[in-house]
Amino acid sequence: MAAVDDVDKLIEQFNLAQGEVVKGNPEPALRLFSHREDVTLANPLSPPVREWEQVAEVAERAASQFRDGEMVAFENLAKHVTPEFAYVVRVERARAKVGGSEDVVPIALRVTMIFRPEEDGEWKVVHRHADPITSAQPAESVIQS
Repeated sequence: MAAVDDVDKLIEQFNLAQGEVVKGNPEPALRLFSHREDVTLANPLSPPVREWEQVAEVAERAASQFRDGEMVAFENLAKHVTPEFAYVVRVERARAKVGGSEDVVPIALRVTMIFRPEEDGEWKVVHRHADPITSAQPAESVIQS
């Protein structure tokens, strides 16, 4: 049961950290990521990256695109926890100013995160993928032009 409690605590911390990301501050979220070379990040504003330095750089650049935001909801679709590995699939909803806009707009992201305990037993985010697809898309949406 300890693994479930530890993962739930990490997810709760990450939820709070996402509230900072939509205000332009990536630091609380970055503290929750693994610093190992196999850490990965795939967000909607850049190609997927691997290794801590690239993950930190991409996360900082992405957060710089948001201002005056707040998280609205986290809709968990699936979660699985073992002593060695855990994941969550969810939709994250927020409101923020995006890019150069002065309008606060709704944001919705489909997110998958993978977690693992590291040497000290502390659980960390080892992978995060987020994209804006939160509803069914036509097959043609995958065609590259």
